[in-house]
Amino acid sequence: MAEDSLQAQQARFAAHLRDPDANPPPDDVAPERMAVYRRLFFNNIETLLAKAFPVVRRILADEHWLALVRDFYARHDARTPLFRKLAEAFVDWLADGRGEHAGDPPFLAQLAHYEWVELALSTAEDPPPATLLAHPNGDLLAAPPIISPLCWTLAYDWPVQRIGPDFQPTQPGAAQTFLVVHRNRLDEVKFVEVNAVTARLLTLAEQQPEASGYTLLEQIAEELQHPEVDDVVSAGAEILEGLRERGIVLGTRLS
Repeated sequence: MAEDSLQAQQARFAAHLRDPDANPPPDDVAPERMAVYRRLFFNNIETLLAKAFPVVRRILADEHWLALVRDFYARHDARTPLFRKLAEAFVDWLADGRGEHAGDPPFLAQLAHYEWVELALSTAEDPPPATLLAHPNGDLLAAPPIISPLCWTLAYDWPVQRIGPDFQPTQPGAAQTFLVVHRNRLDEVKFVEVNAVTARLLTLAEQQPEASGYTLLEQIAEELQHPEVDDVVSAGAEILEGLRERGIVLGTRLS
């Protein structure tokens, strides 16, 4: 009974901290102390999110930002005690849990995801050495190109890399924005805007790790219904070389 009672007290305590308007405080905690706890817990969450999403924080008015954080704090069903996972949870919640709210920018969820990507890659564990084995100077057309495991190819409906206090679009772009984000050998996270063909090439290379660069580019030419396959292959070869120079393509697969 004592354990059940303690668990019930802890549940009431946590519920009040998360949503004090909907949950009364525990009877055995002084109101002054409870107020300190409320401020301490909320301020910790708000500070962490503000640091993780600086652009979102800057474009939202103080009142709107604090209401957004309070809504997340009250309604998000936390599954992990790790603070570094908080930003990821916030991104997921904006995409699937927040719902429509008056005043929320229409690009809010995608902008938050864009900001989170840098944090996610900067803290990602180093890949196993075996995943990095490649012929660094191999023929990218004749053999399968190896994409860095610390590289993500992203597509957004909004030009998220340009959004800030001075640019807040009200309609999605006429075409999708494609970004490649990767962590280089110096552990720096870099973003590169690419075209649809480059994004498709990287996606296919990851989906078909046994396919040569030539085979991948042939498939792209077919998808584009391009009449000159050799032109697509030639342009694609230049793209692959440029990606290799950036460290996005590590080389070719070892046979």
